[in-house]
Amino acid sequence: MPARIALDRVFTLFPAVLRSSCGLAGAVVAFAVRTPPVDTTLLIAVVSLLTAWSLLFAVWIVRWENRAAAMAVDVALTTGACLLIGRLVAPEVLPGQMSWVAVLSSTTAIVAQFVLPTAASVPAGLLVAAAYSLGAHLAGDDTEAIGHAATLVVQTLCAAGLAFVARRGSRFADAAFAGYQRAVRAALTARAGRAAERQQNRDLHDTVLSTLTVVGLGGVGGQTPLLRTRAAADLRTLAALAGTRTATDAPPARAGWAGEGATVALDEWLRAMLGRLPELRATMALEPCGVPAAVAEAVVHSAAEALSNVLRHAPGATASVRLTGRDGTVLVEVADDGPGFDPAAVPRHRYGLRESVHGRMATVGGRAEVESAPGRGTRVRLEWSDVR
Repeated sequence: MPARIALDRVFTLFPAVLRSSCGLAGAVVAFAVRTPPVDTTLLIAVVSLLTAWSLLFAVWIVRWENRAAAMAVDVALTTGACLLIGRLVAPEVLPGQMSWVAVLSSTTAIVAQFVLPTAASVPAGLLVAAAYSLGAHLAGDDTEAIGHAATLVVQTLCAAGLAFVARRGSRFADAAFAGYQRAVRAALTARAGRAAERQQNRDLHDTVLSTLTVVGLGGVGGQTPLLRTRAAADLRTLAALAGTRTATDAPPARAGWAGEGATVALDEWLRAMLGRLPELRATMALEPCGVPAAVAEAVVHSAAEALSNVLRHAPGATASVRLTGRDGTVLVEVADDGPGFDPAAVPRHRYGLRESVHGRMATVGGRAEVESAPGRGTRVRLEWSDVR
């Protein structure tokens, strides 16, 4: 509850500072005028007690628990001083609500509203007002008794209203913040779920569905070593999706091209991928370069999807794969001289380009561009930059 914690901090420091500063100021001005019937001995005792208590009150409020007990002692001491006002304040100082006891009573009434709950703070303020009224009456000044008592009532109610609004506002702020956190968690959970679903769709589309499509279109003959190899790879993918990953051959590593730590040889990954597609007529021009493994995986899978599209939709076409790496940027181009297509006409439910190419490159901070038109072949550009 960040708002409530911050408000509690304010409602702790403000009363401590106000009470201690007013207590010290009262100790200074209390002895300014000591004409009879002021009892100097009593005045010294009362002022000394209240000054010491002001400092103790500040420490108690800030460091110790049970602040209600501290406020109860403060109200009791202030009430006692109000009842003795005739022996603590000179008659010429009493009128005008400006005596040190008047300031003390106002301070206590206001501080109580921030330390105590409303059900206890308002009665505390009204008790101080009644004690001041009675003390001023006993001192022979009914005008002061009525005037400052009314002022104390107004101060009590206004401070109580301010404290109530602040507390209520902190509760609303905390409720809104908690709702925001729940919404963020729900959004992150939903996003993670969608990402996992897209990854699963990509894996299925790039393996099992791709193999079945190629077989159905006659691109791979039945009972051939190539079909068995592809089926075994697809089985490994299905096992991984089921949470029972099988061992696969790791591509060779190469250090130091795309940032800190070991990188993998993207050219060798692409060459190995092309070697698993002997039924495809393809040329390659691959410059040696290394990238992080996650980037290599995304690029190779995207390039494999582009080449699988050639097998599925242009089985007689010739393809080319070109890899270049300059100044931290990797560019892979997959082109074919097939019949081409209109990328804008691809239905939204098709995963090939949308997820297996564009979506997969986006997961590693890369991008993909597809250029094609009917009768003009197809060119797929896969680009990733080391922006660190």
